[in-house]
Amino acid sequence: MNGIATVAALEFRLRLRTGRWRWLLASWLIVLTVIAMLIRLSVRPTVGEEVVGYTGSFMFGGLMLVVLGLALLIAPALAAQSVNGDRERGTLAPLQITGLTSWDLAVGKLLASWGTAVVFLLVTAPLALWCLLEGGLSVGRVLIVYAVMALLIGVVCAVSLGLSAWMARTTTSSVLAYLAVFTLTAGTGVLFGILLAVTSDTVTEGTGEQSYTYNQSRPDRIWWILAPNPFIVLADAAPETPTTTIRLPDGTIIQARQDADLLGALSQAARQLRQPPSVFDVAEPAPEPGPVWPYGLGLQLVLAAGALLLTERRLRTPAGALPTGQRVA
Repeated sequence: MNGIATVAALEFRLRLRTGRWRWLLASWLIVLTVIAMLIRLSVRPTVGEEVVGYTGSFMFGGLMLVVLGLALLIAPALAAQSVNGDRERGTLAPLQITGLTSWDLAVGKLLASWGTAVVFLLVTAPLALWCLLEGGLSVGRVLIVYAVMALLIGVVCAVSLGLSAWMARTTTSSVLAYLAVFTLTAGTGVLFGILLAVTSDTVTEGTGEQSYTYNQSRPDRIWWILAPNPFIVLADAAPETPTTTIRLPDGTIIQARQDADLLGALSQAARQLRQPPSVFDVAEPAPEPGPVWPYGLGLQLVLAAGALLLTERRLRTPAGALPTGQRVA
C-alpha cells in the first residue's frame, strides 16, 4: 500500500504542478451551472395537472447525464498518456528500478487519474444540493448516482491506462481511448439499431385474402448490447424517484411516482427492451421487467480489470522482448 500511495502522490504532483487545474475546475463548474440554470428554466410549473415538487428530480436527471457525458471526455485525457508518456520523457525507468512493484505502478497511476476525475465530479456537489432544495429528490438517490458515476469514470480511466501501457505512442493511445468511449456510448446504440432490423420476425395474421404480413421488432433478443452503455447503466442503477403530490382538477390530492425524471424514463425504456412481444398480447398486466444495470456494470468492471492486468504486465521488469519502437526508459 505504501508503494501505491507513493506512485499516486507523484502522479498527483505532476498533474497539480501548474495552476491551470484551478481554472479548469472553475470553468467546469461555471459551464455546468449555466446548464443547470437552463434546465431549471425549462421546467414548467404545471404538466397537465398541478404537480408539486418534481423540479429537483428533473434537474438532477438532466444534469447528471450531461456531467457523465463531459466526464467521459475528460477521463481518457487523464490516463491515456500515463505510461507511454512517462516512457517518452524517460521518467518511468527510474521508478521501475526502485523497490516499487509493477502493481504499485499500475494501481498508483490508476488511482491518480481516477482521483483527478472524481475531483471534477465532486465539484458538482453544490449543484446536486441545489437540486435537493428544489424538491422531489432524495439524498440516497443522489449518493447512489454519484457512486455509480464514479465507477463508470474509473472504468474509462482503467481502459485508457491499459491502452497507454499497450501502445508505444501517446497519440495512438489517446485516439484509441476516445474510440473506446465512443464504442461504449454511441457505438452500442448504432449496433443495436442495425441488429434490431436484422433480428426482427416476419409475422402473418389473418387467413386468406384477409391476411397481412408485417415485421415485428425483437429487442428482447439484443437488449444486452445496450447494457454496457454508461448512460443506460447510470439511469437504470438509480433508485426509483420518490412519490410526488399531485392535485387533481376536483381538488383530490394523490401520491404518485414522478413522470418527469429523465433518469427514470431512460431506465424504464431500457428495461422494456427485455420484454418479449408475447407479454403485450395478453389482457393481464405485463410483469415488471428485470434490471439492466447489473449486466452492464459487471461487463464494464471485467473490462477494467482486464485493462489493469494488461497495464501491470507491461510494467513488469525485466521487460524481456519490447514491441518495435518502444524503449524501456
